[in-house]
Amino acid sequence: MKLNPYLHFNGNCLGAFEYYEKHLGGKITFKLTYGTSPSSGNVPADWQDKLAHITFALGDQEIQGSDCPPEYFQPIQGSYVSLNTDDAKEAERVFHALADKGKVTMPFAQTFWAYRFGMAVDQFGTPWMINCTKTA
Repeated sequence: MKLNPYLHFNGNCLGAFEYYEKHLGGKITFKLTYGTSPSSGNVPADWQDKLAHITFALGDQEIQGSDCPPEYFQPIQGSYVSLNTDDAKEAERVFHALADKGKVTMPFAQTFWAYRFGMAVDQFGTPWMINCTKTA
């Protein structure tokens, strides 16, 4: 059994997942637009190219997502996508990539529970926690 975060976006899901693919090193393994889905006839013309579903694999984990119609979209509140690594340099690189053009909510630094930890909301509105427990 696995837990997979499912993220909703306000029309910029593909851009977000392409950014995650570039900076996290995983791979987009599936994508389906509203225009190619069985419900395409019920979707407005300007939403035909938006994503009904996408899957991004990172190791044996997945993050999934979709574009959410504006009348139903709500930004993420009370949750974070947590990424853990034993590689301090990789943790710092990922933190800064995700924070770029976003908002740092807790600077990446040593804490009492981790060698390095930081929190940021990326430019797409996804809140992240980056945790590194080992020094090397």
